[in-house]
Amino acid sequence: TLDAAKAIASAAEAYAVNKGWTIAVAVVDAGGGLILFHCLDDTQPASQKIALAKARTSALLKRPSKALEDMIAGGRTAFLSVEDMCALEGGVPIEAGGRIIGAVGVSGMSSSQDGEVARAGLAAFAP
Repeated sequence: TLDAAKAIASAAEAYAVNKGWTIAVAVVDAGGGLILFHCLDDTQPASQKIALAKARTSALLKRPSKALEDMIAGGRTAFLSVEDMCALEGGVPIEAGGRIIGAVGVSGMSSSQDGEVARAGLAAFAP
């Protein structure tokens, strides 16, 4: 829901601000459709597209975007041919009732920091 997306984005923002990080946050539904986009002041412009790509990748693959990054780093380079996927950490699926119902994507810092912020945002989700 939009309310859940707002809670996730707010928690991600609070976590990032506490760390002094500038980030963009995208929350999508299970099909990758944008529900909410949130960008902090002074976030690098490219992070807007990257956050959405991370969220969509996570929703469509039903796993963290880091899994795709790890597959490619492990030699499964064929995954580079999959259209519109982002092989960077920072996308995390949203699960409710044993199903993936969406995902959150974060970009703006290092990929590991983006993943940290995404998980902090997800912690605010209460199905």
